[in-house]
Amino acid sequence: MKHEWKAPVRFGIVLFALYLAIHYWGKLSALLLLGLGAAFPLVLGAVVAYAVNILMSMYERWYFPASRSRAVIKSRRPVCLVLAYASLIAIVVLIVRMILPELANSVSLLVREMVPMLEELSLKINENLDMNQLAAFSGLTLADGSINWREILTTAINWLISGLGGVMGSVMSLASATVSAAFTAIVSTIFSIYLLFGKEKLQRNCARVLKTYLKPKWYNSLVYFLETLNTCFHNFVVGQCTEAVILGLLCTGGMLLFRFPYASMVGALVGFTALIPVAGAYIGAGVGAFMIFTSSPLQALLFLVFIGILQQLEGNLIYPKVVGSSIGLPGIWVLAAVTVGGGVLGIGGMLLAVPLTATFYQILRSDVIRRSAPPAPPIPEVSEKSSPEE
Repeated sequence: MKHEWKAPVRFGIVLFALYLAIHYWGKLSALLLLGLGAAFPLVLGAVVAYAVNILMSMYERWYFPASRSRAVIKSRRPVCLVLAYASLIAIVVLIVRMILPELANSVSLLVREMVPMLEELSLKINENLDMNQLAAFSGLTLADGSINWREILTTAINWLISGLGGVMGSVMSLASATVSAAFTAIVSTIFSIYLLFGKEKLQRNCARVLKTYLKPKWYNSLVYFLETLNTCFHNFVVGQCTEAVILGLLCTGGMLLFRFPYASMVGALVGFTALIPVAGAYIGAGVGAFMIFTSSPLQALLFLVFIGILQQLEGNLIYPKVVGSSIGLPGIWVLAAVTVGGGVLGIGGMLLAVPLTATFYQILRSDVIRRSAPPAPPIPEVSEKSSPEE
């Protein structure tokens, strides 16, 4: 009886907190966004650590697994961590070196083709344009027909000042963005290294805190949810990378077979953008079609037909087998998750929506199977026989 007053007090506190959240939602959301912005390097570091941990764990399984040497055991984590980061950096550098030079050549070729067209257009405009009428219309001539040099000089100075101000503002904005991006990258990398070095200790401490403050039933449910979430994310990342490599190799092989230009570069770009579920390969295909267009418009059209057929093959055969089966999510829910996630959070939403949907799908499926299973038959009680002494 003495604890009956706690339930109304808790209910009142929840109602009061809900009232404050609704009444001051604007300030509360601004405060939350400010906190997320300040913690963004740490969140990015945690994401990087999760991705690097997949490679690092694989290298640790290969790094003298049967050895009992103390030196091997102590060096396993640092060596595998360096190998994981080096592998990711090497992949990114290789893709950039394959894409950027060819893209720059395509843009320069397009500019060279457009310069004669613009010069010819300028000559035609100058031939058909009366400069005196243009000056009179713009207010650059006086009443006697002479040129108003003061007005021309004032206009030129104002344009020069505004142009310099815009250039200086752009330079300052670019410098600020560069410094901010460099700071975020450094802090994220350092934080991810700390997380990877002490992941076992961090996991034990978190489990100890949760066991202390949560009821056993809630703790077991939370652990089950986190384990399912981790499994779905891990399988999604591995499956998505595998599918991207397969799609990139198929694209490169097909382009070499049909003698399309920029085969290796476009194949690498399509494979890299295929890391974005469903829509990613189309982004790479659009850039590839633009580059091929600078060489041959007809081949660009044929390339779009080829990539459309390849996407149908990938979407109906490769993706469901590699990614869909790995996360246990039907194709229709993959498409729905990508559509909703992309509409809410853009590319980041596409990457998060599929494994999150797979997690809730697995939990819901397991719960439905558990609830719909027939009850186990009761165990018959065995009556104890009376002893002879009785």
